[in-house]
Parts: sequence; C-alpha cells; structure tokens
Amino acid sequence: MRRIIICAVAALTLNAGTVLASGGGKHPPDIKWSFEGIFGKFDAASRKRGFQVYSGVCAGCHALSMVTYRNLMDIGFTEDEVKAISAEFEVTDGPNDAGEMYTRPALPSDRFVSPFANEKAARSANGGAYPPDLSLIIKARPNGADYLHALLTGYHEAPPEGVTLNEGMNYNDYFPGNQIAMPQPLSEGQVEYKDGVEATLDQEARDVVQFLTWAASPELETRKNMGVKVMLFLIVLTAMLYVIKRRVWSDLH
Repeated sequence: MRRIIICAVAALTLNAGTVLASGGGKHPPDIKWSFEGIFGKFDAASRKRGFQVYSGVCAGCHALSMVTYRNLMDIGFTEDEVKAISAEFEVTDGPNDAGEMYTRPALPSDRFVSPFANEKAARSANGGAYPPDLSLIIKARPNGADYLHALLTGYHEAPPEGVTLNEGMNYNDYFPGNQIAMPQPLSEGQVEYKDGVEATLDQEARDVVQFLTWAASPELETRKNMGVKVMLFLIVLTAMLYVIKRRVWSDLH
C-alpha cells in the first residue's frame, strides 16, 4: 500500500503542470534501454554510475525511501562500502532504556535517509514545491525512463520568444505546461565518474535513469529470466503433448 501511495504522489507531482499551465510538453524521444524487452537486463556499470549521480546531485532534495542501503550490494557495492555509505547519515532511533529517542549512524538495514524531516520542511526549502520521492518515479507514468531522461535534458536557459515564465519557474520542453519549479539538476561534468567515463549531460541522465529503474524494479532481471524459462518449458511441454496426442490417436486411423 505504501508503494502505491508514493507512486501516486510522484505521478501527481510530475503532472502538476497540466493543472497549473495550459498546453503540454513534447513527446519524449524513444531511447533503446538495455533493460527493455524480454531479454533486457540492467547495464551494471551505468547503474552504479547512476547511484553516484543520485547521491551527489539528487539526494539533496529527493528521498529514496523504499530502498535500503544494503540493497546497494545488489548493484556491485561490497558490504564494507555499504557500511561506509550508510554511516555518513544519521537516523532517529529508540526509545532507549530512559524512554528517550536518540540519533545514531545509519546501518545497512536502514532505508535511505530522507533529506528533509517532513513534507513541510521540504516545501519550505524548495519555495513551496515538494520534491517527489524517487523510489517509484519511473513507474509514475508510461515510458517513465524515456520521460525522465527527456525531462533531465530538456531545460533551456531562457524560454522561447513570446513565452513568459511565472516567478521561480524554469522552462522545460517535456514537462507538462513547459514550466517546472525544479532548476536544471544536471550539467556537463557535474560528477566525476570513478570509472573514467565522460560525464556529459546525456550520460548523467542515462545513468541515473538506469539506477532509478532498478530502484523501482529491483526484481526485473530475475522476473525476466523466470519468464524466459517458463516460456521454454511451455514450448517443450506443448511439443511433448502434441507427440503424445499423435501416438495415442494414431491407432484410431
């Protein structure tokens, strides 16, 4: 139930422009993602770089509350690395023996720590806008991966001629209504990838989409592998039943 609620909040946030402004954004370009199709799987290197983009850029405003730190071991981090990552944050725990709440370093079993204590604090820090939780953002609309990539790369420094932006808004080709409160989050060379890949705007957007798609569907590869096995089993079973049927009915002809 909680996953459904978060997904609904994300969807409402992303579509707020349709209510606040007339018109709609462009249709996002169709990108061939490694995780699409029946045999699709995550690009492991890109997914790991995507976490670097999220933690270095997105995590300052957007929560990832459905993911625990130990889940990062599924994308290539060691147990010691996960312990070091989680220990950078503090969580409220308790009560202790005195009945008081206390703070402690986060553990690998804890969920990602939110950048804000609550929604009001988040809105206060962002001019009234509420940064959506990114745990299920890819599922917030059809073709969510294409849309998010387009959104992250679709900003303009200034609006087209004849277009007036509301105060505090930014122009984006793909956001409904073309006016979005979030400033452009990514830029050329904003992160320095540990594997030496050039951090272009397009590359950063592709990588964070890989990571957030995994966050929304960590079981994707397992599910697709199981689906392929089931299909192969059904094909073999069908062939066997056909042969048996032919042999059984051959005596009657």
